[in-house]
Amino acid sequence: MSFESLGLAPALLRALSEQGYTTPTPIQAEAIPLVLAGHDLLGGAQTGTGKTAAFSLPILNKLSKQTPVRGPRKPRVLVLVPTRELAVQVNDNIRGYARHLHVSTCTIFGGAGMGPQVDALRRGVDVLVATPGRLIDHMERGSVRLDAIEVLVMDEADRMLDMGFLPAIKRVLAKLPRQRQTLLFSATFEAQLKALALEFMHEPKQVQVTANNTIAETIAHRAHPVDAERKRDLLIDILTKRHTDQVLVFGRTKHGCNRLAEQLDKAGLKAVAIHGNKSQAQRQKALNAFKAAKARVLVATDVAARGLDIPDLPLVINFDLPMVAEDYVHRIGRTGRNGASGEALSLVSHDEGGLLRQIQRVLKKDVELVEVEGYAPARPLRLDVALPNPRANRGGARKPGQRPHGKPAARPAHAGPRQGRGARGGNGRRQGGSATPR
Repeated sequence: MSFESLGLAPALLRALSEQGYTTPTPIQAEAIPLVLAGHDLLGGAQTGTGKTAAFSLPILNKLSKQTPVRGPRKPRVLVLVPTRELAVQVNDNIRGYARHLHVSTCTIFGGAGMGPQVDALRRGVDVLVATPGRLIDHMERGSVRLDAIEVLVMDEADRMLDMGFLPAIKRVLAKLPRQRQTLLFSATFEAQLKALALEFMHEPKQVQVTANNTIAETIAHRAHPVDAERKRDLLIDILTKRHTDQVLVFGRTKHGCNRLAEQLDKAGLKAVAIHGNKSQAQRQKALNAFKAAKARVLVATDVAARGLDIPDLPLVINFDLPMVAEDYVHRIGRTGRNGASGEALSLVSHDEGGLLRQIQRVLKKDVELVEVEGYAPARPLRLDVALPNPRANRGGARKPGQRPHGKPAARPAHAGPRQGRGARGGNGRRQGGSATPR
């Protein structure tokens, strides 16, 4: 199958060709015809499957057939995303596909000045990419009207609910026209998300290109038992003696990620950290350094890394195991893409045995345990130890609008749209990966 066979406008086909894209991914091949036909859609797809193109190409195709409106105009398409990084990525991709169309895009996000965003909205926009919190801000001050929206897209809807955005999403939905097309994309479809979909979607078609928690068969899963206080030394040993390429390392806390990056730097391993407490300028600087290979190690928390447009990596290391086993799947999704081999390596201390057991249940297979000479733990790793209470570690049961640790939900901050090709290489292909439209 080719993009030509899907019936897309010549201007879109030209943009795809210029970026080296010729063959749609499975989610694109299944979703694009349904969206072109006007159906509401539930799309089950992980990051890296090409879902951005799956919804943006048919939407742009629809806009290309409408008479261009000159001057100020209300947005006709709204794309809701959970984080500022994903908003930048989606906006960049849409802009790239629309390069030969008279279609304007704009992204709005927290953590940046309202003025430039208000000016962009005042000039008029066709496609608006937004994080829920900042969109509410603009709605309250009257700088954006949503009564002309023809298509609503919710990308990574599961993550938006997990981040406490349900109240904001419902406020946005209340301001949209009833007659619209709605597309919802999510890696998983839990009961709460399905209930929300039934509320605001009309007889949606469903596309599931990967089963929930599907992990690439090309990924090797290994764990090194090690005492917690020796994890850093073992990590440095791995990165200096056994693995010399770039690597993504996951930590559990913001403070822990900062400290680990500083320690790796002192050991001569150029490392940068990215997490929610960093300013957008700091986060973008760190990400750019990693993409440009000026940093070998990117240390990240789960939420900060979700939706980042970074190259496919041969190795992902879990310095700390995630408190929720399903987050392991999202972490290791940065390796083993598009049939390439990859490795997910976890450094596991005695008190994380129960977490490793839960991960093995998600994987439906054992994780190979390999003791490293000189780093054998004082106490053997046990997989039957009691699990830590994730709610206790996250500040108790969350109320609507609360983030982990019980803090009020911070509206995701975001960087302004990058010009040009953004996170892509000069030929429009993803750096370090295959030519798959996002």
